[in-house]
Amino acid sequence: MKYDVLVLGAGIVGVSTAIHLTRRGRSVLLIDKNEPGRETSFGNAGIIQREGVRPHAFPRDLAMLMQVGLHLSTAARYDPLALPRITPPLLRYWWESSPSHYKRIVKSYAPLIALSIDEHADLIAASGAEHLVIKKGWLLGFRTEAKLQTEAAKAQQDYELYGVNHKLLSGDDIAAMEPDFRIRMAGAIHWTDPWTIKDPGALVSAYFELYKSMGGQFTAGAAKNLRQTAEGWATEIESGIVKGQEVVVTLGPWAPEVLEPLGYRLPLFVKRGYHMHYGTEGGAKLNNWIIDADVGYLLAPMERGIRLTTGAEFALRDAAPTPIQLGKAETAARELFPLGERLDPAPWKGARPCTPDMMPIIGPAPKHRGLWAGIGHAHHGFTLGPATGHLLAQVMTGEKPAIDITPFAMDRFAGSFSR
Repeated sequence: MKYDVLVLGAGIVGVSTAIHLTRRGRSVLLIDKNEPGRETSFGNAGIIQREGVRPHAFPRDLAMLMQVGLHLSTAARYDPLALPRITPPLLRYWWESSPSHYKRIVKSYAPLIALSIDEHADLIAASGAEHLVIKKGWLLGFRTEAKLQTEAAKAQQDYELYGVNHKLLSGDDIAAMEPDFRIRMAGAIHWTDPWTIKDPGALVSAYFELYKSMGGQFTAGAAKNLRQTAEGWATEIESGIVKGQEVVVTLGPWAPEVLEPLGYRLPLFVKRGYHMHYGTEGGAKLNNWIIDADVGYLLAPMERGIRLTTGAEFALRDAAPTPIQLGKAETAARELFPLGERLDPAPWKGARPCTPDMMPIIGPAPKHRGLWAGIGHAHHGFTLGPATGHLLAQVMTGEKPAIDITPFAMDRFAGSFSR
């Protein structure tokens, strides 16, 4: 069969793109080797990060760099065996994180983040997923007063420049909100705009069911040998060849497998992360999503238990799991909160697809008509999936996009394209 659009990748970006194209009358085939929403969209903090106007920059503080280099940091770790392959994009990542470059990036990135809540709200209402949503923000907690004050100054700037709302909490405030904490924190920034999701994978599944209810089609299988034809595009899956007038690549960290044969050798790399669910001791209750910022992990009260998510591991996408950060984070988390037994048989591992300038790629491929991409969202894929899908559908159908997507164009990496 031939479709108007093939969407390769059924994470939150792909599913959202498929929904918005179907709403516009396009016939869509969504393709993924796995069940929708079971990869990167599944294992995350479950926060729609409206406050996230500042993408995660490469550390430029010497003390932090030394901690990471000596494997002392819980927030970030690297695999020495991966360095020959990941060093070039990491050097560019470091360069783009310079103060002057980063300021420009934040200015371009903030309008995209500003769409996040409204775009999720649309799909949450349409899919009947309100039961998964909590609308009380999350806490960025600090054990030391110095770090609290540094981040509080940034939070005030984000309010003044980008309208990001927050409250500054004292140690007493946190103790009242989280009476089962074992240690007293110096304080926290309470980001009040974001929504949190009790089961991120279930939310993507709800969006997928919405897509199917609209008549959207899905097929399981790895898309191979994507190629341009006289009539559009064709790709091979196990059941045969499928064709579309256009194709959208939303494969996250697997995007290079279909884009590189077409000449797009983008400087993508991954930050891997892990999570584990826990019970609690003595009936303890965690009431809020909280990042222990001085250490570098998150605790979230989800439907499957207390989810602990780690920071970033710079490694190759498919290398064997090395959940060292999880062990360090678990030790620190038990100091803070009475975690009980592990509830998962093994740590979950995922890979965040990243670009050196910390911004996603959204829009057309410059060398091929009818080829589009929505990839490279790093830490904000779950947050930006619906916004990205809507923007892609708008530009693909000739509408004016809600924001200027020029800063997210693929051709900013044109120097990496093959001839």
